[in-house]
Amino acid sequence: MANAQTNNSKITIYALSCWIFAAFGGLMFGYDIGISGGVSGMDDFLVKFFPHVYERKLHAKENNYCKYNDQLLQLFTSSLYLSALVASFFASKAATKLGRRPTIFMAAMFFIGGAALSAAADNRWMLICGRILFGIGVGFGNETVPLFLTEVAPIQHRGAVNILFQLFVTIGIFIANLVNYGTSMIHPNGWRMSLGFAAVPAMVLLIGSFVITDTPTSLIERGKEVQGKAALKKIRGVSEVESEYQEIVASCEQAKQVKHPFRNLAKAASIPPLVIAILLQIFQQFTGINAIMFYAPVLFQTMGFKTDGSLLSSVITGLVNVGSTFISIYLVDKVGRRKLLLQACCQMLISQIAIGAILVTNLRETGTLDRTLAAVVVLLVCTYVMSFAWSWGPLGWLIPSETFPLETRTAGFAFAVSTNMLFTSLIAQAFLTMLCTMQAYIFFFFSGWIVVMGLFVIFLLPETKGIPIDSMVESVWMKHPVWKKLF
Repeated sequence: MANAQTNNSKITIYALSCWIFAAFGGLMFGYDIGISGGVSGMDDFLVKFFPHVYERKLHAKENNYCKYNDQLLQLFTSSLYLSALVASFFASKAATKLGRRPTIFMAAMFFIGGAALSAAADNRWMLICGRILFGIGVGFGNETVPLFLTEVAPIQHRGAVNILFQLFVTIGIFIANLVNYGTSMIHPNGWRMSLGFAAVPAMVLLIGSFVITDTPTSLIERGKEVQGKAALKKIRGVSEVESEYQEIVASCEQAKQVKHPFRNLAKAASIPPLVIAILLQIFQQFTGINAIMFYAPVLFQTMGFKTDGSLLSSVITGLVNVGSTFISIYLVDKVGRRKLLLQACCQMLISQIAIGAILVTNLRETGTLDRTLAAVVVLLVCTYVMSFAWSWGPLGWLIPSETFPLETRTAGFAFAVSTNMLFTSLIAQAFLTMLCTMQAYIFFFFSGWIVVMGLFVIFLLPETKGIPIDSMVESVWMKHPVWKKLF
């Protein structure tokens, strides 16, 4: 690009509009993450679709850890991520052949369809079909939006711009928690409102898809050089973009030589970013974050909070999640990726072990925590969410989007998205069963994974701050003590 550190660019109103409109794909995803757990804990929802779970919940002496353990209830959450897994590969093809902007449009349309069907659901399978449409929207959005943000961002702000996706995910979770808190008091159809409101961020994304430009890389890759150069000038806010334009053209020419990008992922140059991308997605889920975000109301009810109290506690953790993501936006291009990830590993590990220790010693199969200990657990959950929000949450999307060469970028990122969706669905499907089986020891299970994640960062993850996305092989992988052996 213009040089190894900066683009010739200005941050204009139009550039900001492109970033923000695209980031609504993250808000769409976050809203669904946040809405699922709250709806799953609403009595009206359980009575209509899962009456046996509701009956079990009413038993005063029912096992604290097992009262929500139901495979179909977990399928309500996990079905979305299974469909997103499959959809991400179709989204990869669409993003390459049609462009980033049309793929974002399709993501919004599928999500709106899912919101309408879910809100109107009258039986379990109608509900699950709505979730599948949600999942296709998520698959298309999560495949395309981080790539879009990375490709339109100036290099000196690439980390911060890409993290807008995760920021909007956290905002979506927070809004969903607020919505659930309000609709839980509306009987008997508050849950319908919670699910139906998912159409709102999707409508904003839909409108935004007509406002944003396609990325210069996508346009040039598809042979539209004149439009690509015009788009580059528009998003950079300057007329002198020749250096960056020529580098994109050179990358696209090289990418055209690759006829089978998925097959090309097996070549040496693609192995480091592919392994990193897949492991980041696995580790992101095995921090335990989505177990907490999906089922926070259920988890807090297990600890003895009443329904309203558990939803309010989820609102608090959601607010912490949003605020902490701003820290990542500020720091990611200053201190780098590795330092944020390692610091978070330490903080998450301490929080998880402390939560597990409190629950193992104080929460039996029946009864509740006393108010002081329950408040301490909520505080520890907040410190855990805080550290995740400025590290593994946003960087799990940023690093895979910036490390693949252009010829395998959409294909490689499809593997990252599908891996994320696969392990998200596994956690969503298994968490309540794991909670029933492992009880409070589940927090020690996730703690063990956090130790593995820290070792992964130390030995295998290079720093990518300030490196042009089309220079990663020469500047990063060929200089890394482990990965350079492949070249």
